[in-house]
Amino acid sequence: MRYLFIKEEEAAKKCLNLAGEIAKKSTCKRAKCGSIIVKEKEIIGRGCNSPPGNKETQRRCSFDKGKYDRKVTDKTCCIHAEQRAIADALQKNPEKLQGSRIYFVRLDEKDSIQKAGKPYCTICSKLSLDLGIKEFVLWHEQGIAVHNTEEYNLLSFEYKE
Repeated sequence: MRYLFIKEEEAAKKCLNLAGEIAKKSTCKRAKCGSIIVKEKEIIGRGCNSPPGNKETQRRCSFDKGKYDRKVTDKTCCIHAEQRAIADALQKNPEKLQGSRIYFVRLDEKDSIQKAGKPYCTICSKLSLDLGIKEFVLWHEQGIAVHNTEEYNLLSFEYKE
């Protein structure tokens, strides 16, 4: 992981702020998240978290997660913002996904970008790694960090609350 400075940080802030604007479109009742995927200064995919197909019948925000079987590894009801951004890139720009960079943000209740914690989503980290996304960008308390996606995946599996 490395932190960005000056020009590189300014460009990343613009991308993270754009991901924040996309997150405002989220219909999730627990958290508003947004992602964009960038390759050579071009946005090739974007997405926010919402139930599959944006169908209310698929919403499970109020379900007791403790009642799910242990084999249900992702207990959220929403498609993740990163998954939606990847699907968007695969539909519109599949040839550009290899070597790209994904930006992710979560908004607070006032629609402001929250500082990110440690990587923890193994679903998104594995998918990003498998599809050749080169880097994962988060806005940590210490600054904007760029994680190599392989490192991000390893950190996700090491996560403990």
